[in-house]
Amino acid sequence: MTVFLVGAGPGDPELLTLKAARILATAEVVLHDRLVPEGILALAPPTAERIDVGKRPGGSHVQGVINDLLVTLGRSGRRIVRLKGGDPYLFGRGGEEVDALTAAGVPYEVVPGVSSALAGPAAAGVPVTHRSDARAVTIVTGHEAVTSEPVAWEHLAQVGGTIVVMMGVERRAHIAGRLIDGGMDPATPVAVVQNATLPNQTVLAGRLDLLAELAARSPAVIVIGAVASRATASAALVAEVVSGG
Repeated sequence: MTVFLVGAGPGDPELLTLKAARILATAEVVLHDRLVPEGILALAPPTAERIDVGKRPGGSHVQGVINDLLVTLGRSGRRIVRLKGGDPYLFGRGGEEVDALTAAGVPYEVVPGVSSALAGPAAAGVPVTHRSDARAVTIVTGHEAVTSEPVAWEHLAQVGGTIVVMMGVERRAHIAGRLIDGGMDPATPVAVVQNATLPNQTVLAGRLDLLAELAARSPAVIVIGAVASRATASAALVAEVVSGG
């Protein structure tokens, strides 16, 4: 039986792909991330077993345990859906899970999802690319693994275009400081999109040197660049604006 790694999208159940919804509707076991909302989990059959494998600060399922569980369940003959927020291959550790399944000889299929890296800014009225303001977009994680090379923020400051930071709320002061050290204008617009696409979505807008002063909370996407100023065009969406001077 195939294990399906399914992208659950940014949160709004209506942004789930048709294929993802069809596969989820036939699941016998659903291993889901912590932030997958109930509205999406409800699309699975009521008889499906749900297993919350979400990672939490101070205690969570480690990735190796999840990998082993996927392999064990994949060999059980049941229809297994690994439901991951956003897209499985964008900072979702889907590649690690696929490596484990491949090594164990367990068949799998990846079902792409809509990532909050793009859907979050769009839901806040921010185009990550724009012919007038941004000809490129860089998506980067703000959560750096101990075993990986640190993000070269000073280099990114010189790339131009838009920077979208995932999982960067706790390190936003550090990120802003490194970008400014790299030559980015302290007055560069920023927007923080919280709970993107959900009814409780909020947007905090300001400038790079004051990013740490925004009362941001996870889950959130940080947008840095000229296009971020467009978030303030939708007053109903903007919860807070911090400006200099």
